[in-house]
Amino acid sequence: MNIDIREAQAGDAALIHAFIVELAIYEKAEHEVIASAADIERSLFEAGTPARALICEADGEPVGYAVYFLSYSTWLGRKGMYLEDLYVSPKHRGSGAGKRLLRHLARLAFDSGCGRLEWSVLDWNEPAIQFYQSLGASPQAEWVRYRMAGDTLRDFAQGANNTSQARPTC
Repeated sequence: MNIDIREAQAGDAALIHAFIVELAIYEKAEHEVIASAADIERSLFEAGTPARALICEADGEPVGYAVYFLSYSTWLGRKGMYLEDLYVSPKHRGSGAGKRLLRHLARLAFDSGCGRLEWSVLDWNEPAIQFYQSLGASPQAEWVRYRMAGDTLRDFAQGANNTSQARPTC
């Protein structure tokens, strides 16, 4: 099997969207996907967008994708790369496609001077955890990821005071 990795193009937006939906189904979160193929095309391929995408092909057939963007570490004083999505279709798992895709990303990160490549994985996704650990990646268990989204993000940004009155401990 010949595995190739290429930069995604605007014409790949519908394909990427289909992979996003497949990934969301696997992660039991299909209901959370609100992006359309047009949203993907705009957010990944318009001028100035911070995100990039790769397409993984096996014998010319698209079998997976990755979406990533640059981040920054004040502790390293260097940029980093954050992997938002890495997905290989179920029938191609175990073929080496995921490893090739991740190695390609690692090469991009290293060659562009990034000090780290980071991503998140669901705590129940044991196959992914085992895969990442087999490559030498390690979990950062001491860090807890937080998120503001939707109404909470809007309300907080607009100064709404509907959050608890907890006082900082510092």
